[in-house]
Amino acid sequence: MLFTPTVIRNLLKKPVTRKYPFEVRAPFPKYRGELVIDINKCILCGLCSRKCPSQCIVVDKASGTWQCDPHACVYCGLCRDNCPTKCLSMKDTHRKPVTEKITWIEHGNPPKPKKMTVASKAEPEAKVETEPEAKVETKVEAMPETKAEATPEVKAEAKPETKQAGKKGKKSGK
Repeated sequence: MLFTPTVIRNLLKKPVTRKYPFEVRAPFPKYRGELVIDINKCILCGLCSRKCPSQCIVVDKASGTWQCDPHACVYCGLCRDNCPTKCLSMKDTHRKPVTEKITWIEHGNPPKPKKMTVASKAEPEAKVETEPEAKVETKVEAMPETKAEATPEVKAEAKPETKQAGKKGKKSGK
């Protein structure tokens, strides 16, 4: 009996909610809505997939594909903020409801590796060649003429000397 006046009053008033599919509310300022990619600007670096907390983005540089599962996306905007080429953006509208799950796949062209110029190739090679030769020369001077003859003698002489030096050190220390 206490609810009867409230029920009658609610029946006679106009509804408080919107009729959604027919009346759509304008988005709020800075609303993070649907994710959009400009695949022509994308370099397929994979930074967006590494930064995505829900792991809804998969980048395959070898095949040149960028894949997103919009149903797993939490619309945080971290992928957009960390993109080095700024090819990701977010619309200020909601994603429309769908009856079945979809996966969004975009095909792009990965950037080709930059070719080195003739001048930049010559400089590193020259440095690489000169440094090992200097090291080899110092090693050759220290080594005896033949390896087979010198190796046993050096080993035989080195072992007794180290043992004797060790014994002398012990005796003198006591």
